[in-house]
Amino acid sequence: MVTASPARRDAEPAYLLHTYPYRETSLVAEVYSRHHGRVAVIARGARRPRSALRGVLMAFQPLLLAWAGKNELKTLHKAEWQGGYAPLRGLSLICGFYLNELMLKLMPREDPHEQLFDAYAEALSQLATGGEHAAVLRRFERILLQELGYGLVLDREAESGDGVSPELNYRYIPERGPVLAARDRGQSGVELAGQTLIDMAMDRYTDPRTVQQSKILMRALINHCLGDQTLHTRQLLRDLQQM
Repeated sequence: MVTASPARRDAEPAYLLHTYPYRETSLVAEVYSRHHGRVAVIARGARRPRSALRGVLMAFQPLLLAWAGKNELKTLHKAEWQGGYAPLRGLSLICGFYLNELMLKLMPREDPHEQLFDAYAEALSQLATGGEHAAVLRRFERILLQELGYGLVLDREAESGDGVSPELNYRYIPERGPVLAARDRGQSGVELAGQTLIDMAMDRYTDPRTVQQSKILMRALINHCLGDQTLHTRQLLRDLQQM
């Protein structure tokens, strides 16, 4: 009887999302890869002072990884740093951790989404070069929800199909979209201006009202996807912004 060899992946573009200790000298690394989605790998000996992996497994930096294994937990064989972004600092660093936590809690294992991989890389690049934090987060959140099957309807009213009017107010109801606030007597969903919806559809975050209302809307939609899970980095962002 011939036993199939474990599936091996070589030179796979990936980013490190999270690590935690495994036994005495190793780590389990949660990574997000271009072609295989979120994968958990054992980095054996990575906690040893002279380990070749110790200085390579860095968050927010592009990596090339090789791993093998048939089970959910793979074995990491090689990691190479590809050069990349300036280190994230301050609020940009917290925003990076927020993106990672979203990926860890919302993306299933080994479910590739190459558009999301590219969106993550672009978000990191913008955070590293001083991009406006709110705009960077909203763009990434929108693509994440789209990849999860919750694509946002922003340009038309859910019930009539009419185009959104910038002068009117709407309520955005998860899994339905925007409905005219005057028609929604149940007071459900998130109320926001039509101009906010138009700005979001155009990926434009210059109006302070749009910035504020889009944050409230995306928070509600992500909470809908998270269910009972809590985002710890979100609370940290709130605390920092109130200091």
